Amino acid sequence: MEKILKYKKILLGVSILLILASAACLLSFGLEPGIDFTSGSFWQIYATGVSADDLRQFLGRDLELGDINIMSDEGTNIFSVTLRELSENERVDILSKLKAKFGETVAEQDFSSISPAVSKELTHKAWWAIGLVLLGISLYVAFAFRKVSQPVSSWKYGLLTLLSLVHDVIIPAGLFAILGAYHGVTVDINFMVALLVVMGFSVHDTIVVFDRIRENLTKWGAKMDFEELIDKSIVQTIVRSINTSLALILVLISIYIWGPINLKYFILAILVGSVAGVYSSMFVAAPALLFVSRKKRRSG
Repeated sequence: MEKILKYKKILLGVSILLILASAACLLSFGLEPGIDFTSGSFWQIYATGVSADDLRQFLGRDLELGDINIMSDEGTNIFSVTLRELSENERVDILSKLKAKFGETVAEQDFSSISPAVSKELTHKAWWAIGLVLLGISLYVAFAFRKVSQPVSSWKYGLLTLLSLVHDVIIPAGLFAILGAYHGVTVDINFMVALLVVMGFSVHDTIVVFDRIRENLTKWGAKMDFEELIDKSIVQTIVRSINTSLALILVLISIYIWGPINLKYFILAILVGSVAGVYSSMFVAAPALLFVSRKKRRSG
């Protein structure tokens, strides 16, 4: 099999371009926060013979409720509406007006509101969760590889794992910045959970590759050039990684296409992050070991 690390500069270059593009999108557009982080109400409404534009015009313009975000599932005639926080009296009044406007087929499926105090607490806890997970994973990897100090220090394994996780998180974040800017897609607690799920899958693949490198270092010692050893480790794990990840990706695609509308963007975030994770584990984290190694191992 042709050496994978022969193309290490191209592989790392692709990742750098994706990271820079994603960072540029985040800096330019930012993420559009959902009601979990800004407060507001989430309303699922069943209505037949009504389009999302009809609802948006009636709620936003006629009833002057401000910015309205509506997602529709045409197969079930259910509309997911996010808008400013509504009181119980406002909700009852608006529902009666919807029935008067669009007919008695209009029915409420679900309703929930988040106050500013709760949204502030959720925002705080969500970022703390991601930060602690990143720190905990990097420390764990550094500890797990503490007995492998040549030619790469154990703490560098943890650092590279952390960098690969940032790679896998920033790419879906950049995509959602674009979706928010051009399609009004918001991020909520589900998005933060999706990022945590992505980190879990990604670190699993990365540790599998690193662990094989550790095994080969123990087995071959100074008898093999370090670049050749990394290449051998990638080849030994690439089929397993792709097969297991492909199974996950196919399931995610199926749920994205045929699943419930309220999970659409949650699944999309996991899907994009998982694809990025497969790439980073094989073609970013492992090749990067070569660049941070103290020296190349030579045969003999």
